[in-house]
Amino acid sequence: MDLTQLRMFCCVAETGSVVRAAEQLHRVPSNLTTRLRQLELELGTDLFIREKQRLRLSPMGHNFLCYAKRILALSDEAMSITHAGEPAGNFALGSMESTAASRLPSLLAAYHQHYPKVALSLMTGTSGEIIDRIRAGTLAAGLVDGPVVYDELNGCIAFPEKMVIISPLEHLPIRSAQDASGETLFAFRPSCSYRLRLESWFKHDGISPASIMEIQSYHAMLACVASGAGLALIPHSVLSQLPGHERVQVHTLPPLFANTATWLMWRRDAFSPNVRALKELMIAQNENSSTIVVETK
Repeated sequence: MDLTQLRMFCCVAETGSVVRAAEQLHRVPSNLTTRLRQLELELGTDLFIREKQRLRLSPMGHNFLCYAKRILALSDEAMSITHAGEPAGNFALGSMESTAASRLPSLLAAYHQHYPKVALSLMTGTSGEIIDRIRAGTLAAGLVDGPVVYDELNGCIAFPEKMVIISPLEHLPIRSAQDASGETLFAFRPSCSYRLRLESWFKHDGISPASIMEIQSYHAMLACVASGAGLALIPHSVLSQLPGHERVQVHTLPPLFANTATWLMWRRDAFSPNVRALKELMIAQNENSSTIVVETK
């Protein structure tokens, strides 16, 4: 098994056709067919279900595709490191939805301007999901709610955040979780650190949430709260940028639950030039805004 075979396999898997894959790779179809058969013989299993007009991945093929993409991504990253340490090649970055919406547009624009040889791809998800992908090696770095403590990870503070509770305009003041008892809460998936922070606030005050309804976006969350359906916890930096934010009332939280930070995390053994460049650019922008960057040891 070699990298050429893996690239052929991934291309055929994506196109569903040996002919189309051969056109993209500038090879003859018979060459791809032979190399894929050799790969299947070496693995001892069929990677494709062969039909008349196209190929479909077998169940084992779907599993193998994930590993093949990871191997190729690591290969590209290794190649970029050898190029005099200059940022280049693929850079898979993860981010929370809130950070992607409120913090990343200017940062990624500056990154692209400084490092045009980097092909950056962005995946959004909850902090838990992103950390799992960094640890697995499918993401080179990620922006998550921190700090995060794993032996194999390193990181630094990227942006300070302040969390607030939002309610319908007519809601009475919320000074403790007791004032929010009986209300429906809108939050992201259980792996969302902000949801865990909201639940911890209730637990700290000895209150159990009435119900938690999962929401897929901050726009939907704001709309539900503005309509009078319940309450939500949201970063103030995100709320201030959402259209219609004036339709909800903002309530402050105790510092223990209000003050947090977004961290840039990466694997200790994979601090590539691409990650280093993002960290340095982020530090430069933070220095301009008088924000202190703290790195884990």
